[in-house]
Amino acid sequence: MTTQSIHDLEPQLAANRRYWCGWAGAPSDTDLPTYRTDIQHVLLNGVLRTRNQPLDAAIAGAKQHLTGSRWGWWVGADSDEGTAEGLIARGAEQIGDMPVMAVDVTTVAQTEAPAGLEIRTVVDRAEMQEYVEAYAGPLGFSGDLGVVVDRELDFAFLDVVRLAGIVDGKTVGTCTLSLGTDVGALYCVATDPGFRRRGIATALTQEALRITRGSGRRIATLQASKEGERVYRKIGFETVTRYRLFRLSE
Repeated sequence: MTTQSIHDLEPQLAANRRYWCGWAGAPSDTDLPTYRTDIQHVLLNGVLRTRNQPLDAAIAGAKQHLTGSRWGWWVGADSDEGTAEGLIARGAEQIGDMPVMAVDVTTVAQTEAPAGLEIRTVVDRAEMQEYVEAYAGPLGFSGDLGVVVDRELDFAFLDVVRLAGIVDGKTVGTCTLSLGTDVGALYCVATDPGFRRRGIATALTQEALRITRGSGRRIATLQASKEGERVYRKIGFETVTRYRLFRLSE
């Protein structure tokens, strides 16, 4: 593993493209990586960057693939300069602004996990069902969760570790770790509202960082929510760039 700095953005953005495309088995390193699951969540259908092509052609290609789903268009440091402004000029609405945060895992001090918390790796369908149910509410999933469970079980890559935080036999926290690139990338960090402010998300994140460090990787990355940003800063993460998320009218 060669990535040494949290400010080396390309491996982090590549990890993000790979993870979201993994939900649909789509190629992630094209100039217009586009993925569609038909799960009605804006993060599970979309465009992850555009480069080396006219924006109107990119929009036409995206709409051909994604119309009929609920989808978003990510704009980050890996997109052509002016993409965000071009989308807005063509009627797009910005619906999200997410800090990309990173940490050197060799500098993170481990803290004691909350009493009564057990962290397990999800391995079978029953555990996956509980895992999805635990993150569904906090992350805004609704409707039939069976299709989400199926997509998780059929995920395109085997290098994804799902950590379930369990209290009294119930899954109350989740953290997904992707190890498909030179960095560890964290997703679906969520805690049951009834179990928040107990250090569960911190413990799950630190376990993911421990696994990342044990794999020989030095850098871990994630996209934070507004609430999560404060938690990650306490662990040692820093904001290194941002993603803007847009929605286009059909």
